[in-house]
Amino acid sequence: MQARVADFERVDAQVLGISVDSVPCHEAWAASLGGVTFPLLSDLHRRVCARYGLLWKSYNIARRAVVLVDRSGIIRYIEIFEKGLPDPDRLLSVLRATSISAPKKRRAT
Repeated sequence: MQARVADFERVDAQVLGISVDSVPCHEAWAASLGGVTFPLLSDLHRRVCARYGLLWKSYNIARRAVVLVDRSGIIRYIEIFEKGLPDPDRLLSVLRATSISAPKKRRAT
């Protein structure tokens, strides 16, 4: 995703990484990639992933997912990835489509 951050910024989107890992784990992961320019947020208490419906309770881990939230806090899109990584081109297409005339959905909290 790091290689495509500028593409997301061009469509007025901000990339964030959120996981249930600790800050030291995030730092090590970012370093293994040669660094990242987008914020990495730690959800150690699993509150964020639970609120977004992404907590895999039986394993106490978060599912890998992409969540698109608009400036008003409305969730416009969620996709869970059991395997692999999201395709940035597809996400940019979804982002462009949902930012124009999306119906209101639940608020992100």
